[in-house]
Amino acid sequence: MYAGFFKNNDERLNDNIELAAICDNDPAKKAKVAEDFPGLPFFDNYLYLLESGIVNAIVTTVPHYDHCVMGIAALERGIHLLGEKPAGVYTKDVERLIETSKKHPETTFAIFFNQRTNPLYRRVKQLMDEKAIGDLQRATWIITTWWRPQGYYNQSAWRATWGGEGGGVLVNQAPHQLDLLQWICGKPEKVYAKLQYGAGRNIVVENEVNALLDFGNGATGSFITCTNDIVGTDRFEIFGTKGKIIVEDSKKLIVKQLTAPEAELSENMDMQDVMRLFMGQVNMEDYVKVTEEEFVTPQGLQHISVLNNFADHIVNGEPLLANGEEGINGVTLANAMHLSSWLDKEVDYNVDGDLYLAELNKRIAEEGKFEQKK
Repeated sequence: MYAGFFKNNDERLNDNIELAAICDNDPAKKAKVAEDFPGLPFFDNYLYLLESGIVNAIVTTVPHYDHCVMGIAALERGIHLLGEKPAGVYTKDVERLIETSKKHPETTFAIFFNQRTNPLYRRVKQLMDEKAIGDLQRATWIITTWWRPQGYYNQSAWRATWGGEGGGVLVNQAPHQLDLLQWICGKPEKVYAKLQYGAGRNIVVENEVNALLDFGNGATGSFITCTNDIVGTDRFEIFGTKGKIIVEDSKKLIVKQLTAPEAELSENMDMQDVMRLFMGQVNMEDYVKVTEEEFVTPQGLQHISVLNNFADHIVNGEPLLANGEEGINGVTLANAMHLSSWLDKEVDYNVDGDLYLAELNKRIAEEGKFEQKK
């Protein structure tokens, strides 16, 4: 996908970024690269690329387990890293990646969270930071627009496996939403999740998720996602002490701000007002200000924005949209949901990395075709 921006000479790419080489272990890609990018160096081994001296930065558009392996190799060689989502499959691996980046401060480590460039979600983040709807009481995200038929899973032997892909919808389709959820609402303290494995599909990993989140201080949340809903829903609702934020289809933003905190409005409404309320005689506009806004993002702009920001940070020191260390937050949340389901109990958000890896390796062993993870 990203190479396509360069192939088409996309004018939205800035002057600080240049495609210097492509690496792929698929022999068929070599001829394609020669056709699309005459004279561009092509490598079939990532270590050869990293040691070639041709590139000073890479983007890891590779299978999930390779994100950390290749990322660490790049950083150890002083090469800047823009890591694809998720940062890794399990926290112990991502922690090694982060530790490597700290040992090489001369390098830049960023994570490809392109949804953080989405003006809609940036606006929601701003509203929450400004406490436009008060303190968080409840967050609910139903994101079930990832319908995948069986043929999708049949396309390769590693897909939808514990040893090859590391999981299902939580590590493949939903990482952006997991990142946005904690970026906007904060990290939960506890997680309880019910997952379905192979719901309506011949796969072993999760393709349906129902998770409950405890943010502490009485604030709660729920996260629902799946890949078996052909008429899926995308609705993100945040309820606060002074109003509500609603995002529909990641395009429409509705903000309902109360004229005073809900508890204060409740306390000040006498029985006569309550009767008028029940009879539909109260004008809710006296209590709530509603604003609506539609957002449209041009195709490819989010990804180009991340690429430009990465390059501008390296060249000019521009602040990163998403520092690589932040990549562990969504991975931690996904791990907590998996672990809660496996153990059938509520778990801490900050999961026991050793316990998670042990449980993951049990499932990899049951598949009988992949090496254990470390």
